[in-house]
Amino acid sequence: MSRICEVSGKGALVGHMVSHSNRKKLIRQLPNLQTKRFYVPEEDRWVSLRVSAAGLRTIEKRGIYAVVKELGL
Repeated sequence: MSRICEVSGKGALVGHMVSHSNRKKLIRQLPNLQTKRFYVPEEDRWVSLRVSAAGLRTIEKRGIYAVVKELGL
Protein backbone atom coordinates (compact mmCIF):
# COMPACT_ATOMS: atom_id res chain seq x y z
CA MET A 1 0.00 0.00 0.00
CA SER A 2 1.45 3.34 -0.99
CA ARG A 3 1.78 6.21 1.45
CA ILE A 4 -0.97 8.43 0.05
CA CYS A 5 -3.81 10.10 1.93
CA GLU A 6 -7.18 8.79 0.74
CA VAL A 7 -8.92 12.13 1.36
CA SER A 8 -6.49 14.86 0.30
CA GLY A 9 -4.22 12.84 -2.02
CA LYS A 10 -1.02 13.96 -0.27
CA GLY A 11 1.98 11.78 -1.01
CA ALA A 12 5.71 11.64 -0.44
CA LEU A 13 8.00 14.44 -1.61
CA VAL A 14 11.64 14.12 -2.69
CA GLY A 15 14.28 16.68 -1.85
CA HIS A 16 17.82 17.25 -0.65
CA MET A 17 19.12 17.38 2.90
CA VAL A 18 21.92 19.97 2.72
CA SER A 19 24.68 19.91 5.32
CA HIS A 20 26.74 22.82 6.57
CA SER A 21 29.46 21.91 4.05
CA ASN A 22 26.78 21.99 1.30
CA ARG A 23 26.87 18.24 0.65
CA LYS A 24 23.50 17.04 -0.59
CA LYS A 25 21.78 13.80 0.37
CA LEU A 26 18.52 12.70 -1.27
CA ILE A 27 15.64 12.24 1.23
CA ARG A 28 11.91 11.47 1.14
CA GLN A 29 9.50 13.57 3.16
CA LEU A 30 6.53 11.38 4.06
CA PRO A 31 3.04 12.67 4.93
CA ASN A 32 1.69 12.32 8.48
CA LEU A 33 -0.64 9.36 7.82
CA GLN A 34 -2.98 7.82 10.40
CA THR A 35 -5.29 4.84 10.00
CA LYS A 36 -8.65 5.87 11.47
CA ARG A 37 -12.12 4.35 11.69
CA PHE A 38 -15.06 6.69 11.24
CA TYR A 39 -18.69 5.97 12.00
CA VAL A 40 -21.11 7.11 9.29
CA PRO A 41 -24.52 7.46 11.00
CA GLU A 42 -26.42 8.05 7.73
CA GLU A 43 -25.35 4.60 6.48
CA ASP A 44 -25.06 2.99 9.95
CA ARG A 45 -21.57 1.58 9.29
CA TRP A 46 -17.88 2.07 10.07
CA VAL A 47 -15.39 3.20 7.41
CA SER A 48 -11.64 2.73 7.78
CA LEU A 49 -9.50 5.37 6.04
CA ARG A 50 -5.79 6.11 5.83
CA VAL A 51 -5.73 9.88 6.19
CA SER A 52 -3.20 12.64 6.78
CA ALA A 53 -3.55 15.28 9.48
CA ALA A 54 -4.82 17.68 6.81
CA GLY A 55 -7.36 15.04 5.72
CA LEU A 56 -8.64 14.80 9.30
CA ARG A 57 -9.19 18.56 9.32
CA THR A 58 -11.12 18.26 6.05
CA ILE A 59 -13.34 15.55 7.57
CA GLU A 60 -13.99 17.71 10.63
CA LYS A 61 -14.90 20.69 8.43
CA ARG A 62 -17.08 19.01 5.78
CA GLY A 63 -18.34 15.95 7.68
CA ILE A 64 -17.57 12.28 7.17
CA TYR A 65 -20.69 11.58 5.10
CA ALA A 66 -19.81 14.22 2.47
CA VAL A 67 -16.23 12.95 2.23
CA VAL A 68 -17.25 9.27 1.95
CA LYS A 69 -19.87 10.15 -0.68
CA GLU A 70 -17.26 12.04 -2.72
CA LEU A 71 -14.79 9.12 -2.48
CA GLY A 72 -17.48 6.67 -3.58
CA LEU A 73 -16.99 4.24 -0.70
